[in-house]
Amino acid sequence: MSAAFEILLVALLAVGTFFVLVGSIGLVKLSEFFKRLHGPTKATTLGVGCILLASIGHHAALGDGLGLRELLITGFLFITAPISAHLMAKAALSLADENPRPPTTESDRNDQPPP
Repeated sequence: MSAAFEILLVALLAVGTFFVLVGSIGLVKLSEFFKRLHGPTKATTLGVGCILLASIGHHAALGDGLGLRELLITGFLFITAPISAHLMAKAALSLADENPRPPTTESDRNDQPPP
């Protein structure tokens, strides 16, 4: 393996680790459900994708082939993450419609139409 290729693999691992960390922190620190939904579905998906690309590159450089496992994991990840996020958002929206929140400030009370 050449030094440039190893640096590329390390860069992919570092970028992937960074995005996984940011997605995990976003899941823990953000306040509302819809804000928390972006952490694992956007940043973590990109991070795991970079880590899997580094794994594919490593196995290809060793002569093991492209690695069917990594390709399948990547495909399933990019298919299931948006679908699960969409279903969770729809479920949260349907629950929010059943239980509307009362206005919290005076300006919110003025914006609502009279009953």
